[in-house]
Amino acid sequence: MSLKLNHQINVKFHEQSRDKLIIGIDLAASNKRPTGFCIMNENLEVETFLVFEDKDILEKIKYYEPVLVAIDAPLSLPKGRISLEEKSNIHFRLCDVELLKLGIKFFPITLGPMRKLTTRGIKLKSMLNYLGYNVIEVFPGATQDILGIPRKSQSINKLREGLRAIGIKGINYKMCDDELDAITCALTGLFYLRGEYIELGDKEEGTIIIPRFV
Repeated sequence: MSLKLNHQINVKFHEQSRDKLIIGIDLAASNKRPTGFCIMNENLEVETFLVFEDKDILEKIKYYEPVLVAIDAPLSLPKGRISLEEKSNIHFRLCDVELLKLGIKFFPITLGPMRKLTTRGIKLKSMLNYLGYNVIEVFPGATQDILGIPRKSQSINKLREGLRAIGIKGINYKMCDDELDAITCALTGLFYLRGEYIELGDKEEGTIIIPRFV
């Protein structure tokens, strides 16, 4: 599989290049649990850390001023569903159905803890859109499956080495699974900016971005 990831652009993390940064967020359902946060440039260099509160996420995004924010969390409800609290037989968006058709496993947004994550994701996206940021929904598990990289549920070490093997720079053994998934989110965002992506779903309902199959 040729990923065409070796570009010559050398963008560092400094004031002059912030408009070219991508932020990947592996959002936790609760602010009591860590959210993985990654900053990536066009040269595949990354920095990661963990955050908890929404205000901290927003402050760091404002600081880095990225061109794109890629979030691992459902950012919309299925058509015909007003809320997650009301009982309904509608559980999947079109993008979810299309993921299933590709054989990509995920947790439905109406399943237990996913309800809280969906609520937080929708709120975060709304705040970021209000501030003028470009936000996309991504799913690191899908990106990892497509690129042939083991998911964290299979092996954190193999996930780490898989990301290194495709050219991600700055990964170290102190990075936890949330940070590695945040890196994958940012990588998906880079595919999006390069036009090397597939958009699953309905734009009016909500879409998921995945890398284009190579």
